[in-house]
Amino acid sequence: MKLVTFEVNNEQKFGIYTEEGIVDLSAKTGLKDIKSALEENKFESLSTYANDAVDYKMDEVKLLPVVTNPSKIFCAGVNYDEHRLETKRDHTQHPTIFFRVPRSQVAHNAPMIIPHESERFDFEGEIAIVINKEGRRISQEDAYDYIAGYSCYNDGSVRDYQLHTSQWGPGKNFEHTGAFGPWLVTADEFEPGEVLTLETRLNGEVMQKADTSLLLFSIPELIEYVSSFITLEPGDVIVTGTPGGVGAKRQPPVFMKDGDIVEVEVSKIGILTNPIKSEKLMQSEQVTDGAVEVTNS
Repeated sequence: MKLVTFEVNNEQKFGIYTEEGIVDLSAKTGLKDIKSALEENKFESLSTYANDAVDYKMDEVKLLPVVTNPSKIFCAGVNYDEHRLETKRDHTQHPTIFFRVPRSQVAHNAPMIIPHESERFDFEGEIAIVINKEGRRISQEDAYDYIAGYSCYNDGSVRDYQLHTSQWGPGKNFEHTGAFGPWLVTADEFEPGEVLTLETRLNGEVMQKADTSLLLFSIPELIEYVSSFITLEPGDVIVTGTPGGVGAKRQPPVFMKDGDIVEVEVSKIGILTNPIKSEKLMQSEQVTDGAVEVTNS
């Protein structure tokens, strides 16, 4: 089952994605989003509506990030060996974890924005998981019981700011720089430990390719580690790391520019697609438009 969060008539809803369109779960359950369904223990019952007639065609809605309001977004850094080697980092005994804020995220097909302050906006294709229930000090053996589903993620990185200091937070949290979507594929569609392939493409050219067998810290290890220091809650997101091939480490470097199209494809999930827009050019266009309006008034 594929679950989407969307907006229609300025109202946030969520539903089941099908090839014909979207089944409106908000209308059927009175819930507004995936997180609410998890918190109220109604998530598993959503499948009963899977064969209902669709309420909206895809071109009638605006997609939103899969979980719009997670209380926590954890990201694993340098979690593929090829990426560790290209960044010249030592293999650590524990995962490298940093945080994102919800406001930094955009949805499938929404533009990822190159900030005014940046000339080095980079792609990072990843796989994200969403937590289904509260848990603390979760063992690796029990970890898969805490996964609601899987999605694609682009941990867009403002390298200029990321490298200001040893702390990555600023470079990972500019508004509209990370993408999350297009939908959540529920965990019952996967076998525990099933190997998933990940590919990132920039303007159709493959830039990153790997699979989850190459993770330095597996998904159960990440869940165990993160839950050792904080309680995981329904709707929390764990982004599992990017493979080698990031733009900053290419020779010459390849950074995203206005007009580019970036895609993150994960097997059994789908393709997350985002155009790239420059905040500088957007501001310039607004000024130009304003000048035209003044001239013609």
